[in-house]
Amino acid sequence: MKKKLRATVLVLAPVLAGAGALFTAASSAEATEMCEQFGKVEVGKYIVQNNVWNQVGAQCINTTDSGFEVTKAEGQVPTNGAPKSYPSIFNGCHYDTCSPGTKLPARISSISSAPTTATFGTAADATHNAAYDIWLDPEPKKGGVNAVEIMVWANKSGPIQPIGSKTGTATVAGSTWEIWEGNNGTSKVISYVAPSAMEKVSFDAKEFISDANSRGFGESSWYLTSIQAGFEPWKGGAGLKLDSFMSEVNAG
Repeated sequence: MKKKLRATVLVLAPVLAGAGALFTAASSAEATEMCEQFGKVEVGKYIVQNNVWNQVGAQCINTTDSGFEVTKAEGQVPTNGAPKSYPSIFNGCHYDTCSPGTKLPARISSISSAPTTATFGTAADATHNAAYDIWLDPEPKKGGVNAVEIMVWANKSGPIQPIGSKTGTATVAGSTWEIWEGNNGTSKVISYVAPSAMEKVSFDAKEFISDANSRGFGESSWYLTSIQAGFEPWKGGAGLKLDSFMSEVNAG
């Protein structure tokens, strides 16, 4: 969630059914601490979100000029289940909040490329992944649950794994990835797991979308609604930092 930060509350917007999100704009000259469960902050062209959707303890994040840092991350959950949260930054529309000037939602067939980069930091005491979330839907949704979730796991720590089961490998964006396929109860999920830890990631999201489509996860006539990058912590997480993020969507 980034825009030039003005440190003023703009609007209360829903993030999950029955939940509200504190949405703030802040100036790039100052960090904004956010501890609201579904708090969102506009920073530059993107939106930073706390997104503590499986809350077991308090979580706070500080925005930076180009990303965010987790400053508090209480509690832990079993590593064979869902993570605690997904503190992240995104381009596009997610639960009724759209990043400034975004070209999303956009029909996949109209997109020529969607370059993105992210630099992930680590935290010594955390069991977590550093991952992208790429959301697809047959409709140009700006809110609610999307039909397909594409995850790109750049790195992980601890005995965690994606939803579903491993189905093979694929070469996408110049690397060979493990493929995991499953369902989280509301969306079909396909995950691409890096063969070795990556701290800096740079790829064309359209390549992952095309590969996912070829495996039955959405179609080219569907819509890309958002591209997100962040962390899923199962234990701890304070100190996790996304140092930089860039996402563009180019028309074909």
